Amino acid sequence: MACSRTGRPSAFAQYRALLMKDIRQELRTREMLTSMVVYALLVLTIYGAALAQVGDSLQVVSFAGGLLWALIVFTSLLGLNRSFSHETESGCLEGILLAPVDRAVIFLAKATSNLLFLAVVEVIVLPLFFLFFLSGVDLAATTPMIALPLVVGTIGVAGVGTLLSTMTIDTRGRDVLLAILFIPVIFPLLYACVSATTTAFMGVEGTFGAFWTSCALAAAYDVIMIAAAWGLYEFVVDA
Repeated sequence: MACSRTGRPSAFAQYRALLMKDIRQELRTREMLTSMVVYALLVLTIYGAALAQVGDSLQVVSFAGGLLWALIVFTSLLGLNRSFSHETESGCLEGILLAPVDRAVIFLAKATSNLLFLAVVEVIVLPLFFLFFLSGVDLAATTPMIALPLVVGTIGVAGVGTLLSTMTIDTRGRDVLLAILFIPVIFPLLYACVSATTTAFMGVEGTFGAFWTSCALAAAYDVIMIAAAWGLYEFVVDA
């Protein structure tokens, strides 16, 4: 582990150690990924029952973006609620805070691990979403462009969600409280990503100015909110 002249590990070494701790822990237990995937599959099942009578493929495509992002947001809530569970149950978080580790590095490592786990779930669930709801639909040539709002949106969800999950870590009824805080805060990002995703699904000529505008708004949200979370994390985690 690289150290500075004072013998303290560098910020990158701290970040790598904390990130690898989360990854190794999840690979050993698979609790977070398993619960998120199972939950996502259950949501897809409910979607299937709710949309069983929708015969018009155009109608399905028109709200497929909203369905996809609702699935991502609710699945991410489950993962974010569990992101600090091992640290709190074993007292590991107190040990990390007592160590000479920059609080911003703790935030970055935890946000990165949440991002990676959510991305893995999306890679598993997204093909199933297409199989269940869009397999019989003539998709537009622009459909692969949904990758851009997915990447931008997932980064924002992981960054903002990490800060909010830390704020609710020691509260009673933290599952409900996190949802109450998370949904309103994430709404601008969610709105922009749903708009961009729907535009890519529909592929209507002349609407791609709205696609790029929505992606730009989502990216601006990420920059502003993650920078704010980075700056506020020290006060939140030490509170």
